Amino acid sequence: MAIDAQGLEIQIGARTLLHPTNFHVAKGDKIGLSGRNGAGKTTLTRVITGDMLPTSGTVRVSGKLGYLPQDTHAADPEQSALDRMMSARDISSIIQRIRKAEKDMTNPDPDIMTKAMNRYDRAMQDFEKAGGYAAQSEATSMAASLGLSQEVMSQPLGTLSGGQRRRIELARILFSDADTLILDEPTNHLDADSIEWLRGYLKHYEGGFLVISHSSELLDEVVNKMWHLDAQRGQIDMYSMGYKAYVHQLVVDEERRRREREVAEKKAERLMQQGIRLHAKATKAVAAQNMMRRAEKLLSETSSAQKKEKVADIRFPEPLPCGRTPIMAKDISKMYGSNLVFAGVNLAIDKGSRVVILGYNGAGKTTTLRLLAHLEDPDTGVVEYGHGCKIGYFAQEHDTLDMDATVLDNLRHVAPSLNDTQARSILGSFLFSGDDAFKPTHVLSGGEKTRLALATLVTSGANVLLLDEPTNNLDPASRQEILKAIAKYEGAIVLVTHDEGAVEALNPERVLLMPDGDEDLWNNSYLDLVAEE
Repeated sequence: MAIDAQGLEIQIGARTLLHPTNFHVAKGDKIGLSGRNGAGKTTLTRVITGDMLPTSGTVRVSGKLGYLPQDTHAADPEQSALDRMMSARDISSIIQRIRKAEKDMTNPDPDIMTKAMNRYDRAMQDFEKAGGYAAQSEATSMAASLGLSQEVMSQPLGTLSGGQRRRIELARILFSDADTLILDEPTNHLDADSIEWLRGYLKHYEGGFLVISHSSELLDEVVNKMWHLDAQRGQIDMYSMGYKAYVHQLVVDEERRRREREVAEKKAERLMQQGIRLHAKATKAVAAQNMMRRAEKLLSETSSAQKKEKVADIRFPEPLPCGRTPIMAKDISKMYGSNLVFAGVNLAIDKGSRVVILGYNGAGKTTTLRLLAHLEDPDTGVVEYGHGCKIGYFAQEHDTLDMDATVLDNLRHVAPSLNDTQARSILGSFLFSGDDAFKPTHVLSGGEKTRLALATLVTSGANVLLLDEPTNNLDPASRQEILKAIAKYEGAIVLVTHDEGAVEALNPERVLLMPDGDEDLWNNSYLDLVAEE
């Protein structure tokens, strides 16, 4: 019931994410993994779980491991949400037998139907013996704690919103009876009540876990150790302390390193001056060269240590001219299967307007943005574009990115007129430098995909931005850059978010409440709904 790594080294191209390192996650270890976007946190979890091979070293996992990745795409959209949860336990094979028998029981051939009925009876008996009904009740209860109703649990995954699917995957991992958990941004798409329940669950969890989260509230309450993955040094600094003590220690360590740099710089300067003086004497040439090499080495080490982790220069495009009302939605409705998401919604997006869409998970917020972006058609009604309308769409699941293409090719897809120097310059401002531009997009972390998706908007000239959870998966510094970009943008913005800071940066004029489609002038009383919805 543990994770044990020995000599683990991770390289991506020419970059070393992690120099050879040993670490151990045992029962009762509640570890928060921190570090800037792109430092390699998600890559490290993929290596631990066996999704990626390390450059060298080994990872051994004993007991059952439960892994929640940032990007959760269930394979079968026809599978019900409850069956997806139940598949995390050993009774999943019995459930498959039940579903197969149910299908064959509708066969017009009486022999096949009779055999299927017998198989169904035997499978149901096995299900009962294996404690299936109790497990089903437990799964339903856990799902309800994460804001998933029984009605949602009976629906096919393909009919659910991205937030609902994310909650189901989290519930599935927690339901799996895993001995050790690895959770990558588990609070994404959770409302305040669900986050509170998750904090309580993790506080009392008896196994070990490793959690990546930019939620300081979660880390403060549930972890007893912090690991910091340093992107510059390619090392994990391990702190046997809670989150608040860790934050304080980071400040102390940085001050210590600053003093060490000052001492090293002064020593290097003395060596360099001595070397210059000795170099004038032919008999001292070798000693002078040795002194100057030592000084250069000290300065090189100091320069490397002084490098501060860069922050992406996140900016939105200069909006192209457009008419008074770029988007008009008239009486739109949307159904998935037999599930009516919303009906009769009307919305006018005027030039430069700022609108926030609120509603519980599954209320149709993301679907509304997709209809406005013309990525889906409404079942009734119409979405009309006015003169000069140019849409920039940011998808919470990064659907606009080609996961098989490289970072550079994704930018070229949306801006083919850019030459190589221009494209690389834009990518560099979003922290994709050097060989990073040639990475396949599917290997990027959630935060890196967010930055790439934002980079594709820069040259678009969009005058209406449709932003779906744009601050998800971002470290605090990058999130602040997004908030500044939202505040400065001169075009229209329609925003879906659980981030109160993003709403405050938007300073909305209007709010659209889903699924009813009620529109109102914004007032700060609605701010209380943002994190709760």
